[in-house]
Amino acid sequence: MSLCTAPTRGHRTAAGAASCPACSSRRRGYGGYTPSYTSSYTSDSASQGGSSRSGSSSGGASRTAKPRWSKAGSGIFYTSDEVRALNPIRSSVEQRIATPDLRDVFLCHAWDDRKGAAKDLHDLLETSGVSVWFSEKDVALGSSLLREIDKGLARSRVGIVLVTPSFLRRVEGEGIADKELSTLLARDLLVPIVHETTYDALREVSPLLGSRSGLSTKEEPLADIAAKIAELVAP
Repeated sequence: MSLCTAPTRGHRTAAGAASCPACSSRRRGYGGYTPSYTSSYTSDSASQGGSSRSGSSSGGASRTAKPRWSKAGSGIFYTSDEVRALNPIRSSVEQRIATPDLRDVFLCHAWDDRKGAAKDLHDLLETSGVSVWFSEKDVALGSSLLREIDKGLARSRVGIVLVTPSFLRRVEGEGIADKELSTLLARDLLVPIVHETTYDALREVSPLLGSRSGLSTKEEPLADIAAKIAELVAP
């Protein structure tokens, strides 16, 4: 019996099928019959070759989901994992929206990032209309940093942890960032944002924080992440 050449050569054209020793006779005998596996090979190839603009990330997850808190006409798309991770945070936000004088977000970051990535994220969030507690502007000269951090944590709806190489070093050294992190973990209201490092590196330093699903700049730009946070905390 002649062997079909679809697995190695494909049958995407009539000429390709006609040149196959196994299928050419079937095409002649059954009025142009095309074997069913032709479409399956084509669809597999298409699925592996890429996805739509709203679909792909470097990790291969598809960004096509829209969470219940997305407003009509929003152009922001999420992976299904992101929606699952952020849904309980959104529920807590909704419970606290009516509470007066709360900041939308407490930004936890390493001291070394205060003029770099943390400042960039703060500016992107504020541009999107998010009120942010940020130590660079909210701790007055001469004030107790720890006391002001405690106040900021208590007066914010959600905590964001900007996880960078500097942050990991600070947590290992049990500095200020470690104290903020401990408080945020106790409240169970935080979103990790991994930037210029990996979740594997985070889990080595803080398995508890590393177990939380969050957002990563390896998957999308910081500006897109800020847009998701803004949508998450919107009234």
